[in-house]
Formats: sequence, structure tokens, C-alpha cells
Amino acid sequence: MNKLKKILTVSATVAGVLWAAQAAAHGIWFAERSRNLALIYGVGADDLDTVKRFEKIVGINGYDESWEQVSVELVKAGPMVLVGGDDYPVAVSGVMDNGVWSKTADGKWHAAGYDEVPDAIISERTMKYAVHLRGPLREIPKLPTQTLQIIPVSGAPAWKDGSYDLHGDTMPAQAGDIVKVQVLFNGQPVEGARVVRDWVNDPDQQPWITGKDGTVHFPVRNQGLNVIGATLVGPSDQPKVYKKIEHFATLSFVLSHLPE
Repeated sequence: MNKLKKILTVSATVAGVLWAAQAAAHGIWFAERSRNLALIYGVGADDLDTVKRFEKIVGINGYDESWEQVSVELVKAGPMVLVGGDDYPVAVSGVMDNGVWSKTADGKWHAAGYDEVPDAIISERTMKYAVHLRGPLREIPKLPTQTLQIIPVSGAPAWKDGSYDLHGDTMPAQAGDIVKVQVLFNGQPVEGARVVRDWVNDPDQQPWITGKDGTVHFPVRNQGLNVIGATLVGPSDQPKVYKKIEHFATLSFVLSHLPE
């Protein structure tokens, strides 16, 4: 077994232990819909009615190639929310405050806190974050609006001369290339975040768990849309209302297919 395969095997084993009994939560991400960029809310292949949750979207930002902000806005279109504006952003970010939710033993979720649902077995506040690149993966700065953020970093293993070079520094351009990402919380690397490499097509996969430097690495899943997701659970700032705060972030980008 080569060195990289050992790393991936150990990571998956550890992740499986830590992921036990965890279920995928809903999140937000950006994706193209009929040549328009849409803000999606859902889990896996379940795209839900984002317009019904429009008031929960508390931030939207667009950026040019130098990561300077450009003007963007959110536009309701049926059940979808599209990104509009006079400028063409090469990257966008969004934030959703999904509020407080409690789950009772019968499996039902309630839009209320522990103070209103005292028999809840889960009570949490959920925050959603998303960053999207309109094109291939590239460097991303720390964005102040993204309390939890996934950024690609150099140093991902690369295939070189018939073996893996663990000090590669190129961004992946093909499915199967290795990507290294770092999870930041309040701009700092965070240990213990759970990362899935394909949030849309396999949201219940065993996650990779970030180490002290906040990084994990794995093969890019898709020659097309990739949505990487990260979850971090923190203590409550209102323990009488909810017991924890769950932060969920996505990083999405597209690897181009061959010309037709």
C-alpha cells in the first residue's frame, strides 16, 4: 500500500468512528441553473424551495478576479433564488441564518428552542455559509462574512513520476486529482471539522476530520460541479434556548468537461 493510500485509509477509518450516528444537515451552495447562477438550499440532490427561506439569507457578496467586491443581488424566480446584478462576479459568497430547531423523540423537527420544546432530544441553532468559484479551483482569501470557511491550499499530494509527491502545489484540474483544503473558523484553522468531498451526490459519506492545522486532502470527485462541505459544532451562547450551534459551509467550483 503506497503512502497516500495509507493516509486516506486511516483518515476514513477515524472519520467513520467520529461520524457514527451523525446525519447530514441542510446547507446552502451555488450552482448553475439554465445558465443562471442560483443559491441552492437543501441536502444532497434535494433542492428545496429557497424562496420560502429568502428572509433567512442574511448576506450575499460578489467578487472580481482580484477579490474586490462587485455589486450583486438576489432575485426570486419561482422557487429558486438567482444571483443578479450589473457586474459579472467570478466568485460569490452567501450566508444564511437558519434559526433555532429542535427535534423530538418521534423524529419531528420544530422551529423552536429547548425553552418551547422541553422534551427535545436535539436543540440547535444552525448557520449556513457558501463560497462559489465560477470556474476552476483557485486561491481564496479569508472572507470576513464566512465564520466557517473552506479554502484550497497548496501542498496537496500530486501524481509525479509514477508516485504521489506529497509536496505538490498545483490546484486540481481533473477529477481524481488530489485537493487539499483548510477549514477556518473565525479566520483561524480549526481542528475537528467534518469534511465531505461531494455534498450533492453523497452527503452521507464518511467525512474526513481536520487536524490541528485545519486541513484534509482527498481526490476531487467530479469533472463538473464539486461541492465540498464542512461541519463544525460549537457550544451554545444561549443554553436555555439551544444546546449547540452548528456551522455548515460549502465550497463549490466547476472542472470543465472536454469540448463538444
